[in-house]
Amino acid sequence: MVHRRPQLIARAAALTVLESAAARAVVDGPGFALVTGPSGVGRTALADELAARHDGPVLRAAGADWETGRAFGVVEQLAPGGDLTAALGPGTTLAIVDDAQWADPESLQALVSTVRHHHDARLLVVATCVSGDSRVPAVTLELLHRVATTTVLLDPLAAPEVGELAAAHGILLHPSMAERLWRHTGGIPRHVVQLLTEVPRSTWARFDPDLPAPAAVAARVRESLAACSPDARRLVEAIAVLGPGTAVRDAASLAGVDGDVLPLLDEACAAGLVRFAPHGLTEAGPPDPMVRAAVLAAMGPAAAADAHRRAAELIDDPVRRMHLLVAASPVPDAAVADRLDELATERSAEGAWGVAASLLSDASRLTDDRLLRESRLTRAVDALIGAGDAFAAAALIPEVESLRETPLRNAVLGYLAIVRGRASEAEMRLGRAWDLVNSERDPDVAALICQRYVLHSLSRCRAEELVDWAERAISLVPADRPAAVESAAIRGLGLAGIGRADEALAGYAELAERVQHGAQAQRILMGRGWLSLMVDALDDARVDLESSVSTRFLGGSARIALWARGWLARAQFMTGEWDEALRTVAEAEPLLDRSGIVLAGPLLAWTAVAVHALRGDWERAEEALRRADAGPQDYEIMRVPSCLARAQLAEARADSAGVLRALRPLTMPWAGGSVDEPGQWPWADMYAHALILEGRTAEADAFLTRHERRAEQRNRMSARARLGAARGRLLGTQGDMAGARAAFDEALEILENLPLRYDRARVSFAYGQILRRAGKRREADTLFTTARDAFAALGARTYVERCDRELKAGGVHVQRGAGYDRLTPQEEAVSQLVARGLSNREVAAEMFLSPKTVQYHLTRIYSKLGIRSRAELAVWYRS
Repeated sequence: MVHRRPQLIARAAALTVLESAAARAVVDGPGFALVTGPSGVGRTALADELAARHDGPVLRAAGADWETGRAFGVVEQLAPGGDLTAALGPGTTLAIVDDAQWADPESLQALVSTVRHHHDARLLVVATCVSGDSRVPAVTLELLHRVATTTVLLDPLAAPEVGELAAAHGILLHPSMAERLWRHTGGIPRHVVQLLTEVPRSTWARFDPDLPAPAAVAARVRESLAACSPDARRLVEAIAVLGPGTAVRDAASLAGVDGDVLPLLDEACAAGLVRFAPHGLTEAGPPDPMVRAAVLAAMGPAAAADAHRRAAELIDDPVRRMHLLVAASPVPDAAVADRLDELATERSAEGAWGVAASLLSDASRLTDDRLLRESRLTRAVDALIGAGDAFAAAALIPEVESLRETPLRNAVLGYLAIVRGRASEAEMRLGRAWDLVNSERDPDVAALICQRYVLHSLSRCRAEELVDWAERAISLVPADRPAAVESAAIRGLGLAGIGRADEALAGYAELAERVQHGAQAQRILMGRGWLSLMVDALDDARVDLESSVSTRFLGGSARIALWARGWLARAQFMTGEWDEALRTVAEAEPLLDRSGIVLAGPLLAWTAVAVHALRGDWERAEEALRRADAGPQDYEIMRVPSCLARAQLAEARADSAGVLRALRPLTMPWAGGSVDEPGQWPWADMYAHALILEGRTAEADAFLTRHERRAEQRNRMSARARLGAARGRLLGTQGDMAGARAAFDEALEILENLPLRYDRARVSFAYGQILRRAGKRREADTLFTTARDAFAALGARTYVERCDRELKAGGVHVQRGAGYDRLTPQEEAVSQLVARGLSNREVAAEMFLSPKTVQYHLTRIYSKLGIRSRAELAVWYRS
């Protein structure tokens, strides 16, 4: 496998800019390119790659802070003898000056003069300059920025790019670890590479390791500390112990510094060991995690432990205080471990799973008793999954699997299998957990297993099982326990799936009144928003789902946030806010990739496929479809939106046979339960329309009857309208125009009271097709015009073009040109589609005609135009 140069990850755009600047030198004359960015960001590596790709002469030089007084020192490196123009060779010459901030003034002036006055020279000066170094002379910086004809600013890497850089060095990091390394290093490639080289590889597979400073940073920090006064050094150490956002008062108290601390802080800031908080002088902290780690390492284990222990007495926040005590405990400490466990239990009750995971992990490390240590580690993994970090949880699975088998262990492994989309494994793990647990002796673990079954049943779209397991969980433990709250938060979806939506809404109202804050409220809002979407309360759905997309709920769940975004995107799609829907999906995708929660992927991709397909952006639609189909498809909650995405793409292409192929799995026995529930998955009307377009009217009639009856029983208005339009198409196809009109009119009347812009346009379009086929061209024209305006407002170019063709085929308002006088409007529409390469079957689906009718029109077209084939028709249109 060939890797890119590690330092050049995420630098393709910058390299293109520089190569373009070199190419312009041939036409525009000499140029001056400035490459700037923080130390270690890869300026030199970029210049090296540019030089390696350049096919002309390359001159190299580098500035040094101890040589700034050596006149023409840099020019002499580029051109011995000092005559730069004499050193230029054939083609465009690159003159690369690394660390130009330390170049002597005379050399910089000579370079600038060469660029300005030698217009015939084919030369590009590339100067790299560090940013953020206060030692650099202001006049040098001002000159470099003023004379630059091209400026390239290199930013630090993002977290995914840090993962890519690690992979280029042969180390695969799960996304949460890549993000941890990114935060630690600030995304500076030099520091990332140093740590990848210096830290044992086993570190990267662990959860939440304490990362050290790179050796070079540690050496610099030690030198800076040695140069500080004793009081300043103690203050720096205190700030490192207390961490970011430290109150200066607390740091001074911990350091034992009396009097005015500002001179000491000035000294520490000048040494690069401390930085004030952005909002004033009352708070300070280490400039970055690496400096903090280096200071703590320089203190030595004994001094650091003592400082952490004393610091814990100054802190009010219980979580921060416990983390300080953990840092002060080099050996197992039962008292500290118990306090960590108690605090983790409190945070779990609030749904703050991310915080709970960290506390339980620490508690496990400080526990001597083997069974208790294993239990705490297992609960830490469970909390990690609850927080939505499936990758970090998976990193601990080998350790958990090595533990003795317990109900809790199996429940946790089953939970991870659920969020990773592995239904069969989850079924096996949860079944084993339930077989082992004694609900009377250990009701908390039994309730936890039930709650996991609730999620499993939700993902299998098995509403009755969901309700059953939720009620078991609620009956086993007090109502305020996490398992009970989370089961109640999902129970409503199961109730709606078995036709008890009113009961579900009442339950959510009571639950939301009882739990109003924290991460558990996030779960309740998401569940209620999902339910509101099912029962056509779109405004209520939007409010709840928008309120539950954040993960900032005391360490709130990425799993819940992803589902909230998935259903919010659906709500936005249904109400015609397609740009917002795409933005919601785009915002969710990094979290989806980072968390490893594949379960929500197809739901998000479904909306993206729909919007892109309806807008005629086929490439993006196909790309989104690949995301929908990626990974395992064991769970119905993944398979259903994946099928719908494929069907949406096929329908946008007027491929009714493709719609049937895509949706056929939803008619199979595995898809029962809530897959057929009206309002949950809008597939039945798509399937019915496709059956009718394929001429399978008897099958369509039976299929519609079953789904219409259920929509009527549930009183799902949107489902009734969609199915009504399909019934209207069927009746119109069978020649019952009175029945067709009644069905379509009722569908449009229902939609008048719902904010479903796309559905209204879609029904109007289908109604127009039926009327046009029946010869009611003026009525059809009105409906096509209405549909066209709605589709245009949505940006649905695919259907705008269809409406235009239908309007032209109807011939009511069409002005026919001389070249088309011999063809009827419908013949013109057919001929244009055939000339584009569509088959008779595809033209029939596009125009809602039978293939025989298309062939009839095509025969007349050939005769009128004096041609004999489809190929000649295409040539006729091009001529």
